[in-house]
Amino acid sequence: MEKQVLIYDTTLRDGTQAEGVSVSVEDKLRIAEKLADFGVHYIEGGWPGSNPKDMTFFKEVKKLNLKNTKITAFGSTRRSSLKVEEDPQIQDLIKAETPVITIFGKSWDLHVTQALKTTLEKNLEMIYDSISYLKKYVDEVIFDAEHFFDGFKENPDYAIEVLKVAQQGGADFLILCDTNGGSLPTDIEKAFKAVKEAGITAKLGIHAHNDSDTAVWNSIVAVLHGAIQVHGTINGIGERCGNANLCSIIPNLSLKLGYETVPRENIKRLKEISNFVSDILNMPVPKNMPYVGDSAFAHKGGVHASAVLRNPRSYEHILPEEVGNRRKVLVSDLAGKSNIIYKAKEIGIEIDEKDERLTKLVQEIKELENQGYHFEAAEASLELLIRKHLGTLPKYFDLDAYRVLIARRYTDKSPISEATVRIKIENHYEHTASLGYGPVNALDKALKKALTAVYPSLAEVELIDYKVRIVNESGGTAAKIRVLIESRDKSKKWGTVGVSDNIIEASWQAVVDSIIYKLVKDGIKPAGGNKDA
Repeated sequence: MEKQVLIYDTTLRDGTQAEGVSVSVEDKLRIAEKLADFGVHYIEGGWPGSNPKDMTFFKEVKKLNLKNTKITAFGSTRRSSLKVEEDPQIQDLIKAETPVITIFGKSWDLHVTQALKTTLEKNLEMIYDSISYLKKYVDEVIFDAEHFFDGFKENPDYAIEVLKVAQQGGADFLILCDTNGGSLPTDIEKAFKAVKEAGITAKLGIHAHNDSDTAVWNSIVAVLHGAIQVHGTINGIGERCGNANLCSIIPNLSLKLGYETVPRENIKRLKEISNFVSDILNMPVPKNMPYVGDSAFAHKGGVHASAVLRNPRSYEHILPEEVGNRRKVLVSDLAGKSNIIYKAKEIGIEIDEKDERLTKLVQEIKELENQGYHFEAAEASLELLIRKHLGTLPKYFDLDAYRVLIARRYTDKSPISEATVRIKIENHYEHTASLGYGPVNALDKALKKALTAVYPSLAEVELIDYKVRIVNESGGTAAKIRVLIESRDKSKKWGTVGVSDNIIEASWQAVVDSIIYKLVKDGIKPAGGNKDA
């Protein structure tokens, strides 16, 4: 039977302390429901009494079906000047009516004397009183030994005495916290061994911060030395450098070390959970994040791509599907035929390795990348290029002319942009003009205006991101420009690219690709039945 490690998620409390994160009660409820469905064992909902939002959350979360997941209220030990039954924040923890309460107490003597400004003995009394009192009201009390590893380094006897007192008070779990995030795996190992040798028999856990970029491995080492509860956040978000990343800890423990964490079948939803929390908190997942990042299983070099297509184990430590991710074979100047074959297959086109069109396509892609094109972030443009070479790209319209005017009169607060577009559809011309917030917006609006009567689904397309890069910096104001555009409709996002020494022309190329990709994606037939681009 697999050894179980309990997953304690603190995204809704510690995670929301990350810079730039602000969540509503509804956001927290949606995340809690998603985490419970995923199978985490504990969800730390917040600090009752610290703000009205958290009190409302604890009231509303009772209405949700969280299956076997336990909601936890978080707070501190009683104040040194108050009796435990008179401390308002202790009473707020009870009023939250959660089955589990987590309280933190000081285990570093420096914090006791300088932050709390009390005695070491008084701090021990505060810990004991708080735990023993709360145990009367809830099923479980979890004790977070704050700054444990820093305290252990400077005064190991006192740090361990804190744990002994918490154990005597009836704490169900003793969590050793690397609050400053400065500990290394060797520090974790040494401390856990000492705790065991000191006769601590309570169940142990780990709460690690990532200031030394070791929070995940510190958590793994803690498990290897007896921890059975691991605290962390989705995507590792949190104050300063973040918390231990559950999106790495869970697969490391389950897929690599054979521990039972969340239900095994749910690990395939890991990327889904990562993206869900990312979207709610408006904190994009870094592309290179292990397991769940978009680039976690991306292969760019031709040799890598060729090998991984023959045997994924050659360049992948697990199958991406095990965590709900997918393999990406990138196409760039480093690509070979294998990359192109894989990309073609992704869009439903089978092409033989010996097809002479394949060689010409690889050569053109490398030449275009040499000119400044960048297809890794513009897969829609790449798909259109592949289809064009293979003769499967429909021809929807022809450009006759475009013109962009930018004017600012002395009475204008900002410049006015106007674009005129003349295109040919079938055997007639559409000549339209549109104002915009800038030249690219005006071009985009004018082109859609000309096309939507014939292709109404284009009204769904929205330009959501626009990036400009200088390709050859030494060119100064005459340098080549690369424009990357991200667009979306009701169901999907896609990227397109354009390159020119004229920023308007580069933008036009990317906008046109975006429009054509939408039509191809939706399976729209060209007006008049013209098939070839």
